[in-house]
Amino acid sequence: MTPKLRALPDPEKAKPCVLVIDDDDAVAMAIAARLGRDFHVVGETDPAQAVEAALRENPGVILCDINMPGLQGDEVAFNLSEHPGTADIPLIYLSSLVAPNEEAELDGLFGDYTAISKGASADELRQVVEQALGLSPGD
Repeated sequence: MTPKLRALPDPEKAKPCVLVIDDDDAVAMAIAARLGRDFHVVGETDPAQAVEAALRENPGVILCDINMPGLQGDEVAFNLSEHPGTADIPLIYLSSLVAPNEEAELDGLFGDYTAISKGASADELRQVVEQALGLSPGD
C-alpha cells in the first residue's frame, strides 16, 4: 500500500489577509500588486457587504475607501464596529483626497483611525499594514 501524501498548506492562506473595501475594483488590484508578496489581499466593491466579507475572509486588517456610493467609509467603520465578529479588526482609511506627500494632513482627521493615500508606495502601505497587525518590519 502506498502511503498517502499530506496536502501542503496553501501559501496564500498562510499570509495575513488584508481586506480592501473600495467601490473601484482597480484599487484592490493595485493594492494587491503592492502588498501581494507579503499579504493575501481580497477586494470587496460593495460597501454594504463589508461585514459579510470581513466575516468570510477573517482579515487581519481592513483598508476602506472614504468616499463610496451607498455607504461612506465612516458608515462602513460603524457597521464593522457594531458586529462582534468584526469589531476588533483594525481599519485603515484609504483616501484619494490627498497625494502621498500630503498624508500628514490626514492625521487625526478620522478620529483614532489611521488614513493613507491610495497612491502610497508599497513600502509606506506595507509599514501601515504591519503596524496595524502588530508586526515588526521583516516579521
